[in-house]
Amino acid sequence: MRETTVIRLKDDIQLNDPILLVGLPGVGHVGKLVVDHLIEKLEAEKVFEIYSPHFPPQVMVSEESTVKLVNNEMYICKTDERDLVLLGGDHQSTTTDGHYELGGIYIELAAELGVSKIYTLGGYPTGKLEHTDEVMGAANDAELIEELKEFGVTFKPNEPGGGIVGASGLLLGLSKFKDIKAACLMGLTSGYLVDPKSAQSLLAILSKLLNIEVEVSELEERAKDMEKIVANLIEAKQQQQGVLRDTAVEEDLRYIG
Repeated sequence: MRETTVIRLKDDIQLNDPILLVGLPGVGHVGKLVVDHLIEKLEAEKVFEIYSPHFPPQVMVSEESTVKLVNNEMYICKTDERDLVLLGGDHQSTTTDGHYELGGIYIELAAELGVSKIYTLGGYPTGKLEHTDEVMGAANDAELIEELKEFGVTFKPNEPGGGIVGASGLLLGLSKFKDIKAACLMGLTSGYLVDPKSAQSLLAILSKLLNIEVEVSELEERAKDMEKIVANLIEAKQQQQGVLRDTAVEEDLRYIG
C-alpha cells in the first residue's frame, strides 16, 4: 500500500516554544470547529499538507464545483507568549493501522517544530440534548493535570469509561515516547449533532490557557442557530412522550372499563 504523503510548504520554520492544538473531525465536531475557527481568526499559515490512503477515497467539492482530495493540514501562527501549531483537516483514518501511522507522523512533525506540549480537542458525548458548560480532560502527565484544573478543566476518575478513541487519545500515548506532555480537552456534547455551543466552551478554556484573544461572533451565531434546532428537538421529544403517556392512560381505562 502506498504510504502517507507529507507535502512541505515551508522550510526553516522558526517558532517560539510552540504548543500543538489538534482538532480533527469527531464527536460533535467540537475539536474541528475550534481549530478551524482559530486557523481563520488568527490568520494561521499552512506549512504541511498530509495525504493518506487511510483517508476515505473521496474529494471535497467547493462552491465553484472544483474538487480537492481529502487531506489533513498543519498550520502555524505567532502569539504574544508562545506560538501555536494547529492540526486540522477533513478526516481521521478509517483503519487502525492508519491511526498509528498518521499519529506517528503528526508526532514526528510536532517534534521537528519544537513542540513541547500537545492539546488534542474533542467532544465528550452525554447523550443529552441539553447543553452543559463543562470541559473534561485526560492527560499523560500528572503535573499537567494539576495545571489544567486551575483553568477550569474537570478530571474524573476512569472517565471517559471506554477510553479515548482516535487521534485525540492516541496522540496522548504516542507523545510519551517523545517526552512531550499532552492532554485531551473534551467539551460536553450530546453526540448527536455538530455542536458549536460546546466548541465555545472549549475555546473559552483555551483562550485563558493560552492567553489569547479570539473573535467569536461567528461561532456564537452558529451556536444560537443550533440552540434553536435543539429546542425544537426537545419540544418534539416532550410532545411525543406526552402522546405516549396519554395513549397508555387510555389503554388502561379501556381495560378497567
